[in-house]
Amino acid sequence: MFAVIRNPSSCEVLRFITVRIEHEALRHYASANRVKPFKKVDISNKARNEAKALQMRMEVAAQEEAITSGKSVDAVGQSLASRGYLRPVKPYSPPDDVQVKVLELAKALNKTNLKEKFSNVEEKFTFLSACQRAFKHAVPNSQLHEITSIDDTVAFYQKPVDTTLPLEALKTVDLPENLFIQHEYIRFHPETDTMFGGKSAFPKSSTVVTGLKYKDKYRGHAAKKCWP
Repeated sequence: MFAVIRNPSSCEVLRFITVRIEHEALRHYASANRVKPFKKVDISNKARNEAKALQMRMEVAAQEEAITSGKSVDAVGQSLASRGYLRPVKPYSPPDDVQVKVLELAKALNKTNLKEKFSNVEEKFTFLSACQRAFKHAVPNSQLHEITSIDDTVAFYQKPVDTTLPLEALKTVDLPENLFIQHEYIRFHPETDTMFGGKSAFPKSSTVVTGLKYKDKYRGHAAKKCWP
């Protein structure tokens, strides 16, 4: 833009404004244009970190050993039973002559002392394999470390294994007169439940059977709605 100013005083004011504008335009703001220097990360001591990690692993292993030490098979079974968990194992009923059969299998290994521990892993494997074929019942992997002698083997094969669910076992128990357990589901269907004219207490609720296992056993019912 070009302008002609005749008043000398006005020229002085204009020159002052121009100088001030040029000065402001040439100012640099260091806080906006400055690039922060890269801070080099110091490399940590590798040996110190590895020693610390090893110490932490040893502490965790010591805690696990303290928890599992002294825990017997009965305690593990009781813990599983209290949680309602049934392992997929086959039922087993011990015969009357368990000890006689185990001793006959032990004679093949020249084992006469019931308290004597197995000399090596191969001997233990051969003996337990023979017991498995004789009784049709194998020692679980979780209990192999507890079988260390012939006496432990006899004690293991004298324990029955019951795979009946606790709820199923209640069917054969004499319950009190004020207690009744409904083992089968009760589902409403207007064609079969005709006591109140096929009407349900929950007229807007449907009983839809979605499981493939129970579709043929229970009939589903879709409730009618008053809106489309």
